[in-house]
Amino acid sequence: MTRHLVYFADPMCSWCWGFSPVIERIGAEFADRLGLRVLMGGLRPGTVEPMNDRDKDYVRDHWTHVQEASGQPFDFEFFERDNFVYDTELACRGVVAVRRLDESKALPFLGHVQRHFYALNHDITDEAQLSEIAEEIEIDAEAFKDSYQDIETEHETKADIWYAQSSGVTGFPTLLAVEDGKAVGAVTIGYRPWEAIHSVLEQWAAEGAVQ
Repeated sequence: MTRHLVYFADPMCSWCWGFSPVIERIGAEFADRLGLRVLMGGLRPGTVEPMNDRDKDYVRDHWTHVQEASGQPFDFEFFERDNFVYDTELACRGVVAVRRLDESKALPFLGHVQRHFYALNHDITDEAQLSEIAEEIEIDAEAFKDSYQDIETEHETKADIWYAQSSGVTGFPTLLAVEDGKAVGAVTIGYRPWEAIHSVLEQWAAEGAVQ
C-alpha cells in the first residue's frame, strides 16, 4: 500500500499564496511519511486579453480577502500596471520545468514564484524572471531555460491541467490523499489554516483514514 499527497495549485492563484505557509509546513512535516507531488491546476491558462478595470477590481477583491484570512503580504501596486495579461500557463510551465529537473524543488520554487508575484510585484509571466527565481533555489539558469523551452515541458503542463480537470478539481488550492493510485479523500478544497489540517493528516499517516 502506497500513500501520498497530491497538491493542485497555480502560481497566480491568490488563495494558493495564502495557503503557501501551510503547504510548506505539510511538506516539511509529512513528505517523508506520505510523499507530496505538486501538480499545476491551470487557473487561467492561455489568457490573451489584457486586464481591464473590471478584471482588476475582481482580482483586487480576492487579494484583500486572502490577505485578511491568511496574513500573507500583497503589493497592491500591481493594479497600477497597464496591459498585463493574466496568463497563468507560463508560470505553471516554470514549476513543471523545475519539477522535471528536480521534483524535490517544485514546491520551494512554487513558493518563491508566488512571493515574487504577490509580495514583490514581479512579472512571473516572464521567462527571464522565472529563470532568476530558479537560481534562488540553486537551479542552474541554463538548465532551467532548456527545461522551460522543451516542448515536453509544455505537454506535461497541459497534462497536469487535464488531470486536474479530469479528477474533478474545481478550485485551488486542493490537496488530495492518494492511496495505491486512487484518491481516497480531500484534505482540503480551498484555503484552510494549518490547525484545521494537521490532525487530519496525522490520522491518515497513522491509520490510513481521511475524514
